[in-house]
Amino acid sequence: MNTKIIINFMTRGLFALFLLTGTMSCDDQLDLNPNNAYSSGNFWTTEENAMLALSGVYRGGVNYLLSPHPTDWWTVPGTILFELMSDNGYDRRGDNSPFNTITNGQLTANNDYIKRFWVNSYKRVAICNNFIENIGRGDFDEAKIKRMEAEARFVRASQYFYMSQYWGSVPLVTKTLSDQEANTVVKSPKQEIVQFVIDELIEVAVALPLHRELTSDDKGRVSKQAALAFLGRMYLSDHRYNEAATVYKEIMDYGDNAIDPDFTSLFNGTNENSSEILFAYQYIANVYQNEFPQRAYPRSLGGYNFVNPYSDLADQYDWNDGTSFSYEDERYNPENMAANRDPRFDYTFYCDNGTFCNTPISFDPDDLQSLDRITYTLQATRTGYGLRKFFNESFTGPLSTGYGADMPIIRYAEVLLSYLEARLESGSPITQELLDETINKVRSRTSVNMPPITETDPSRLRQILRKERRIEFAFEGFRYWDLLRWGIAGEVLQGDFWGAPFPNSARYASTTKKIDPAGYSRWFVTTKAFRKGQDETWPIPESESNINPGLLN
Repeated sequence: MNTKIIINFMTRGLFALFLLTGTMSCDDQLDLNPNNAYSSGNFWTTEENAMLALSGVYRGGVNYLLSPHPTDWWTVPGTILFELMSDNGYDRRGDNSPFNTITNGQLTANNDYIKRFWVNSYKRVAICNNFIENIGRGDFDEAKIKRMEAEARFVRASQYFYMSQYWGSVPLVTKTLSDQEANTVVKSPKQEIVQFVIDELIEVAVALPLHRELTSDDKGRVSKQAALAFLGRMYLSDHRYNEAATVYKEIMDYGDNAIDPDFTSLFNGTNENSSEILFAYQYIANVYQNEFPQRAYPRSLGGYNFVNPYSDLADQYDWNDGTSFSYEDERYNPENMAANRDPRFDYTFYCDNGTFCNTPISFDPDDLQSLDRITYTLQATRTGYGLRKFFNESFTGPLSTGYGADMPIIRYAEVLLSYLEARLESGSPITQELLDETINKVRSRTSVNMPPITETDPSRLRQILRKERRIEFAFEGFRYWDLLRWGIAGEVLQGDFWGAPFPNSARYASTTKKIDPAGYSRWFVTTKAFRKGQDETWPIPESESNINPGLLN
């Protein structure tokens, strides 16, 4: 479903829940009927109009990155850029970035990043509530009505999933509110939010079609397996591992999904119908475009170079024989960091002396003619690594409007690795058969072909599995969430973070802000100071608590 929307909304204060007033179109025509499109008595009676409204539920009223700030959990800011709060990457804008302040000890209630997520989460909740309250007016097939209602409930539950993970206790709003009601709501305990999400997803999964039953006209609509995968996430986060394992195994047993042989095609828009993709956020070039190329391309190609992977991530990619990477290994080549490595290294990054979009790239601090040379002042890399993943390198259109690759939200690889985690943490026996049906299926995809894992000791396997998640899901929005739910963010997001090594640079010692204590001539990037016991929970945006002080209780 090529969902396209026009949304108008009204608010008294940012938290006043938004009243949906625009119509949505599923073709190339934008259809705007101000003020009364959703309040008219007969709008909801036809299936066609209901489908237009459902497009708005999926689209959620986001602004398609017209602002450089985050907007929605399923857009680029809520997935790729979300990793910039973790130990995976750095926002080139430094202290001017609301991403960086979340984990450098400067998170406050004025952070624009968390404010926009709060506002847009409740905007989407309001859209869903409005849809759920009105879809019953439909004068068409009852099964279709029930399916649409289930889809809206899924989207609403997903918003509460995310909010429970980052704010914990939030207002649980399940109906359309007046302005006064919206501005006086109170928070519900986190566990009540969690249970609401679980109950909703269990119910809606019953009414949703299997992945195999989705037609080409259903592209972008949620399936039973996608709802179950979100349910699995909720169980994992709540440490209900037996329930998580049961849900993930149900998805596996349906047999509709598989690991795709081609890793890169899952992210560059050339394989959007792959059975590995359970659910994706839909972008459309030149209409509702994916503006990520403008945000992340290197300076020499006209981009802003926001996304800068750390060496802390790059160094996790093993040698291609499965042994751990080391700078001391004779296979290490600073002129070709991808040589002899896990193929996902090259699929994820480009480096100094490499190419991107068929263009030679120089991050060398000594190359004063290169627009991309590593520096602290230019609009260029801060780490000496660029992000290749998510880009079709044959793309030649305008960076800000011409790209339309979808954003995968749930992949079958997540199902398999999460199933293994649930079994591991529940204390179930670890067998080679279990490893082969989970982590080794991910590692053995044709384009990756890494050696199988044979470790069955739980403590050692836990570290292997967490490393595999980090590599497989790099910049898909998982890492910060994983650190929080594992309870290790306070330890991991501390201290100095480094970029790529430049051992042959004559200017390294005089240009890097700190000398690499390990002796590998890695470029210094930043220092993180995550406040354990405080920063795990985001503060309520001050602009919201000013309107409704009860949100602070």
